[in-house]
This record gives sequence, structure tokens and C-alpha cells, in this order.
Amino acid sequence: MTTEQTASPPRTGGGIVATRLGQTVRGGRRVLDDISLTVAPGEVVAIIGVSGAGKTTLLETLAGVRRPAAGSVAYDGGPADGTVGFVPQDDIIHRELPLERTLRHAARLRLPPEATPADVARRVAEVLAALRLDERADVPVGRLSGGERKRASIAVELLTRPGVFFLDEPTSGLDPAIAVELLRVLRALADAGTTVVLTTHQVTDVDRCDRVVVLTRQGRLAYAGTPAGARDFFGLRSLAEVHLRLDEETDPAVWPDRFTAHRAADPPAGTPHPPSGTADQGSAGARRGRVGRLRQWAVLTARNAEIVARNRLTLAILLGSPLMVLGMFALLFRPGAFDPARPSPTVTVMILFWIAFGGFFFGLTYGLLQICTELPILRRERLAGVRLGPYLLAKVAVLLPLLALVDLALLGVLRGIDRLPPVGGGDFAALYATLLLSSAAALALGLLCSAAASDAAQATLMLPMLCFPQVLFVGAILPVPAMAVGGQWLSYAMSNRWAFEGLGHTAGVERLWRDGGSPLGPPLLATYGDSFAQPVWVNWLVLGGFVALFLAATWVVLVWREARRAS
Repeated sequence: MTTEQTASPPRTGGGIVATRLGQTVRGGRRVLDDISLTVAPGEVVAIIGVSGAGKTTLLETLAGVRRPAAGSVAYDGGPADGTVGFVPQDDIIHRELPLERTLRHAARLRLPPEATPADVARRVAEVLAALRLDERADVPVGRLSGGERKRASIAVELLTRPGVFFLDEPTSGLDPAIAVELLRVLRALADAGTTVVLTTHQVTDVDRCDRVVVLTRQGRLAYAGTPAGARDFFGLRSLAEVHLRLDEETDPAVWPDRFTAHRAADPPAGTPHPPSGTADQGSAGARRGRVGRLRQWAVLTARNAEIVARNRLTLAILLGSPLMVLGMFALLFRPGAFDPARPSPTVTVMILFWIAFGGFFFGLTYGLLQICTELPILRRERLAGVRLGPYLLAKVAVLLPLLALVDLALLGVLRGIDRLPPVGGGDFAALYATLLLSSAAALALGLLCSAAASDAAQATLMLPMLCFPQVLFVGAILPVPAMAVGGQWLSYAMSNRWAFEGLGHTAGVERLWRDGGSPLGPPLLATYGDSFAQPVWVNWLVLGGFVALFLAATWVVLVWREARRAS
């Protein structure tokens, strides 16, 4: 991308050749129109333009995050591993972990499968030293300053020594002195051979770059060349006025047409090498050997467990909320409801229902915020080669043991305070298996809703909408046979129904209501029909089906969101 001849040291990074790029958004609106440019290896290039000009869209298209609607992008003369680094505006690292631990997990996901623990430790130390973060290695990411967090995001991408590095608004929101320091870091990376392309709203950043790309409000190329050449081309002393100069023209095609004529009259020195590969979504991970699924699952599981363990507030909520529910159960229900001599049929219904709903509620809340709060991290790790299967199973591997502990404590305490029937060890194990499967199904449903939500606020709003049907259509408040036809059909889709009926079967409520001394038993049993008659393994099979269905649906939703974002 040269319109002037300048002497420069030999470059070893990857170059980029973009040819007649076009990009549209939903609704068919054109956001990029006929963009052709080249980026030489080892340059620092800034993309500028007013808000809505398509800067981020151009950056993502050049990086392969988005597929172009028209034209092509190719990498030219890149390094042997062909890696591409991409740092979005959002933080792409978890804030709970110390910086060094964060980079170790990232390195185990990104470095070649044959990398040893010593190789991982050595590469992490090299990156920390290169970005002058080695003294902050033991500090949790959330306690780093804004500039340090931005450098930490850069550090994650530097682990694989990318030949081309893309950054979206890296200096946005930073103190001017910190922004200057960050640009010096990027300059040092370019001097070491990495090609750097960034977007910026800060025109003062441009003078520290080798080249600048100027986009019009309509997403067309108004200039590509050196900052000094841009000032001459637009007739300005400072590029701070470039957007005003573009908007002064009533015809939006004037400046793009002038640049086309200017480039034809003063062509770049030399001819770019033929393209060596076309960029596409996920290309960064596809060009090097990816870590296997089992190792990805192990690394992601270890990271998730460490995040949960280090976030004391989250851990307190996860383990403390069941204790509150237990306290309410003890206050709400009297002991002895399952006494065969004088049972209380209506109370047994409510106890079994609220036990089932408790397992559902715990699983749902555990999963509801797991994905939506880290979507930017997931998107970037997908580009680095992380697969969705290991990602989802790692969530389950960490959260399900917590749920197993909570469910066991719930049943154990209720049994100890005489709120459960006096069952033997086998029946208690069956009650526990039913409750745990109910929690697992709810956890998978929570993950599905979290994958569909855009942020934590949306996911939180889903909570009552998901809980109310599981209360009304389960068959406890109103037995399923007594429901309207539509309600009966809807009840089949309620995982909590199958948990409630499975608990009732194992607890022997049919025998208790029929043979007990309460006159309410036989009429209540007639109202419920054969709700508790089927073997408990049928309920387990249905609940297991819900787990598989919701996890598969979560995978589909994430793939769909990924494809929609890339288009």
C-alpha cells in the first residue's frame, strides 16, 4: 500500500493484498465498497474514518473474521506458521485469573500439540518480557490498568508469533501517555517483523504509523498511503480535519475518484507478490496444527475450575443459594408428611415438586451466565482453533460436580430433618439420580439460553420466563390429566415434570396415598392417574434426552451466531 517511495529495512512479516472488497450488513446496506489496497510486510497501518464508515468491518474482513461479500483478501509472503492475531475492542481474557496463569492456559490452547510444559512456560515468559508485563505476572487481570489489560490481550495473541496482527481501537479509552506507550509496543513488534493493522478514532495515532487508510462515510477508499502524503493529498496541515474535508464535498464519490486517479498517476513502487493464500474465517487456526479435542477439553476444564475457585463471590452464590433453599424448606414444611401411618398427601406433592424445582433452578442459574459473559473470548478462541464441543463439555465438567454436591446435600439434609420418606439406600440413590439428571437438564438449558443471549442482562431476563412454565405445567399444582389439552402437550416439554414424576415413583406416593390413613389420598391419586406409575428409568431416559437435546441445540446456536457474524 505505497503511493510514495521510502527506504525501509527488510521486512519478514506477512503482507496483505485486498482486491475490490465489498461488504454488506443485514438488510443489504453496503458498508464497504470496492476497497483495493496492499499492506507491505512489517508495516504499521492505521484505518481511520468517521463512526459508521466501516473501519471495524474492513479490519475484520482483512483478518478473516468476516467473509467478504465481494472481492478477496490474500496474505502475501507470511511466515512459515502463517498465524494471524486479532484483538477486538472487548477484552479477550478472563479477569479472574492472574496474568501469567491466563497466558499459560492460552498457550496450551494455541501452541502446537507437541509443545511441552517447559515450552509453554518459556514462551509465556518471553511474551511477558517483550510487553514489559513480567512484573505484573501474578496480578489478576481485573486489577491491571486499562493499558496493561490491552497489552495483556495483545500478549495472548503474541504467543503464536503471528505474522499479521489486527487490532480494533487499541488506544480507545486510554490515557494519552498510555496510548503512546502502547503504540511504541506495536512499533517494536513491527520492527521485529510483525505486520500491524489497527483502527483508531485518535488521529494523533496516525503519525506514529507507516501508512494510513482513510474511509469515507459511505465505506469507500478515499486515500491509502503515508500520513505525510495524506496531508498533501487532502491539503491539510493536520489529519484531524480530514473527516470535515470529506464531508464538505456534496458528491461522496469525489475523493475516492480523486484517489483512484492519483494512484494511477503515481503507482506504488514495485509489484506485490502473487497472493499465497486467501483469508477466510478461522484461517488462523486452520494454518497450523490444532490442539486435539481431548487436550482442549482438559485445558478449558482446568481454566473454568480455576476461574470459579478464584471468584469468591460467584462461588459463595453457587454454594450459598442451596443453603437458603434448605432453610426455607425446613421452615415451610412440617416433618412427618411421609409417615405411612398418617401421611399428608398434599404436603408430599409440594415437597416432591419443590425438590424437583430446586434441582432445576440450581442447574438453570449455574448455566445461564456461562457463555454470554465471555462471547468475545469465545469468538477469538474459535479463530485460534478451539472447538465448540470441548468448550461446552468443559462447562459441564466443572459445573455438574458442583450441582452433584448441592443435590446430595439437599436430599441428605431433608432426609435428616424428616422431610423425605424413610427409604433405603437403593431408593435414596434413585432419588439422587433423578434430581441430578434434572439439574443436568436445567444446566444444559441454561447454557442454551446463555448462548442465545447477547449479554448478561438478556440472560437474566430469561430466568422468570423459563421458570414459570416449569412451575405451572409440571403437574404438581394442577395434575397433568386435569389440564387442558394444550397444557397436557406442553407438559411433555417440561423437564421438571419428568423429575417430579420420577421422584414420586421412587418415594412410593401411589402406595402411600392408597394405603395410608388420610382420606385425601385416594381422591388425589385418582386425579393424578398414572403419573407416578411408570418405572423411574423411563424418567431418567427422558431427562437424559433433554440433556443431549439442549447441549446439541447450544452447539447449533453458537455455530449459527458465528456464521451470521462472519457473513
